[in-house]
Amino acid sequence: MVSFEMSDRKKIGLGLTAFGVFFSFLGIIFFFDKGLLAMGNILFISGVTLTIGLKSTMQFFMKRQNFKGTISFFVGFFFVVIGWPILGMILEAYGFIVLFSGFWPTLAVFIQRIPILGWVFQQPFIRSWLDRNQGKRVPV
Repeated sequence: MVSFEMSDRKKIGLGLTAFGVFFSFLGIIFFFDKGLLAMGNILFISGVTLTIGLKSTMQFFMKRQNFKGTISFFVGFFFVVIGWPILGMILEAYGFIVLFSGFWPTLAVFIQRIPILGWVFQQPFIRSWLDRNQGKRVPV
């Protein structure tokens, strides 16, 4: 089993990321409240930056294959801030999917280890779909 140290900076970063997702969820539930959505975006971006570091964050967002996702995500963030939350969230969702499409197989393996969700993901039809799509990027 692999163990890794979790520094205080990473713990705070994961907490900020979780709060960012929570505030974004609340913003969507409360009919695209732009204040909650903007707060969620700020917390999410700052949490990711604290978790993986400033240099790694910049490298991740500036990769050539991530340009479409980066531009879409930050244009969506801009639209949320200026008061067009629905359009902003659509652009952010597209950017999020493009940026993090390489992490879906890793996420699927993690979810398979969670007690109740793991049972669902172990079902033959879901398992075969995951095996077929493992390692593929979302086409853009």
